[in-house]
Amino acid sequence: MPETENIVEIDHLSHSYGKRAALVDLSLRVRRGEIFGFLGPNGSGKTTLFRILCTLIAAPAGTVKMFGLDLAQSREEIRRHLGVVFQSASLDKQLTANENLRQQGRLYGLRGAELSRRIDRLLERVNLLDRRHERVEGFSGGMRRRVELAKGMLNQPRVLLLDEPSTGLDPAARIDMWNYLAEVQRTDGVTILLTTHLMDEADRCSRLAIMDRGRLAVCDTPAAMKERIGGDVISLKTTASSRVAEIIREKFQLETETVDGMVRLERQRGHEFVPQLIEALPGLIESVSVGKPTLEDVFIHVTGRFFRDEAGPGEG
Repeated sequence: MPETENIVEIDHLSHSYGKRAALVDLSLRVRRGEIFGFLGPNGSGKTTLFRILCTLIAAPAGTVKMFGLDLAQSREEIRRHLGVVFQSASLDKQLTANENLRQQGRLYGLRGAELSRRIDRLLERVNLLDRRHERVEGFSGGMRRRVELAKGMLNQPRVLLLDEPSTGLDPAARIDMWNYLAEVQRTDGVTILLTTHLMDEADRCSRLAIMDRGRLAVCDTPAAMKERIGGDVISLKTTASSRVAEIIREKFQLETETVDGMVRLERQRGHEFVPQLIEALPGLIESVSVGKPTLEDVFIHVTGRFFRDEAGPGEG
């Protein structure tokens, strides 16, 4: 396999379901060794992109390269170096953790002592070695997710793909999962690509692609994205959004944006500016909030909309 700095290269990728466009002229790069996230609500295209990257569907327009190989021409070779963890559970609950992994290993042609060694090593890494002979049906959601992660790593992949990996997990289980992913990245040198709609999960990524209605809205580190906001975010709840925006523009020479009737603006030391706003807008403000920029603020800043689903589960 060729060694390339960019382990994934996507150029002008588009995909549609009938008349509905799921991906529109998408281009981006993922560097080797990153934890790279695709953030977006349902309908943003991230799940379609996940299916293309794990070779489940072929895109009719654009090119995708992984490890320097064209996905359309080298699908079988690329598959050998991928680990995939789907959002929906893929475990047989009537089998033990050991049996689930053994069954998966045989699909990769693994047998005998080598397969047993890999299974024991992976179950130890996810802290389930002492539970390996117990049926999965008796496991908690977090334990089942750890077995799924072990399955995804069984073939020693160069890229691990995860679709909404925190689905159904409690906070403690999510911390365990992220500790494991960090170890996989650091110890094994695996590049991790994941889809998510959770802001705190996206914040943990090395870099992030925010997707909106099939298009790439912005791609950068989470910290760099938030730095672009420029100061604190002030949100004003009002029933006269047009009038409020006009007064702020005329009196303070500040631009605002109105999203779902909420007037938002960015200002350094926002908490000190709030009294001036209240004085300038008597009787027009119902409530005010001030906060440091979040990834949701970034989403609103680049799309002009709140972070909300636009399609049913599995549609993008």
